[in-house]
Amino acid sequence: MDIQIGRGKKARRAYGIDEIALVPGQRTLDPSLTDTRWQIGGIEREIPIIASAMDGVVDVRMAVLLSKLGALGVLNLEGIQTRYADPEPILDRIVSVGKDEFVTLMQELYAEPIKLELIEQRIREIKEQGGIAAVSATPAGAVKYASVVAKAGADLFFVQATVVSTAHLSPESVTPLDLASFCKEMPMPVILGNCVTYEVALNLMKAGAAGILVGIGPGAACTSRGVLGIGVPQATAVADCAAARDDFYQQTGKYVVVIADGGLITGGDVCKCIACGADGVMIGSPFARAKEAPGRGYHWGMATPSPVLPRGTRIRVGTTGTLEQILRGPAQLDDGTHNLLGALKTSMGTLGAKNIKEMQQVEVAIAPSLLTEGKVYQKAQQLGMGK
Repeated sequence: MDIQIGRGKKARRAYGIDEIALVPGQRTLDPSLTDTRWQIGGIEREIPIIASAMDGVVDVRMAVLLSKLGALGVLNLEGIQTRYADPEPILDRIVSVGKDEFVTLMQELYAEPIKLELIEQRIREIKEQGGIAAVSATPAGAVKYASVVAKAGADLFFVQATVVSTAHLSPESVTPLDLASFCKEMPMPVILGNCVTYEVALNLMKAGAAGILVGIGPGAACTSRGVLGIGVPQATAVADCAAARDDFYQQTGKYVVVIADGGLITGGDVCKCIACGADGVMIGSPFARAKEAPGRGYHWGMATPSPVLPRGTRIRVGTTGTLEQILRGPAQLDDGTHNLLGALKTSMGTLGAKNIKEMQQVEVAIAPSLLTEGKVYQKAQQLGMGK
């Protein structure tokens, strides 16, 4: 229902993940009986979680480890890994500089040209070690590097920007990326994003996307919502885009996965996104806390080094455990940030959902007090949900 916020301007109420709760039904099942498998671009994974294409989250080593653990990691083709043959000293500089010098340093470091041979090398390094080579570029980058990515044999190509649409207007001197032609011509599945509305999601599916990314500005290190004032809370955005997926499937028989991207920290967040209709999720900061992460306990957004208008910052997330502990357990923390797979399977069992499809159908309640009700002691003592 629209709400009138002033004469001549109405607004729609939208909900964030923190404002909803999942409601148990009449059935429960043992978590060991739940099936969390999903497919993206024809590739089956046990865990419906993707690591974000951020330089503090995914490098070759992380991409390989994530693949072996049953998940997926996406490498940023326009980041540190493809600008420097040895990115380690560069990463050391990023994490050691003070907060006042950070943006300037990032703009300097990311001004180094991207090297085509490094794009090909990184993809081959992932594949040679048995990993799934999923890579990401902006629409402009996709135009420049498509042939190299195809030659190197990447398994998945994510085309990402703050907002991606099929109706992009460019100056006469710039030829915009034709998403439909790109999806058709690339030899691997293409995932497009980001979007937050039914209409744009449907158009991206019609363009040939194998998956769409949903989320604008909710990421831990992203400041787009503050800088640009743009975004839709994730629960509503995911539900709207999932509705587009279902309608598109009814019309065409083609199922396009919906991936909730950004703003997810705990296992509960992952569960709620899937309950809103997502097939999988993309997360950054939880994986940036892994001992193996290239960010050394720091996390920064993809738009942070923008030479014109940075829309991200560097946050200290710390190092809390190994990647396996964060993804599969055993958990060493009490705040829901470890053993994300275990949280999903336990939630599904409690809700009586045998698989992801059934999880998408569970009842959702509006619950703004979900994370605070009865948690006075946890909050006062900075424990569990009070951290």
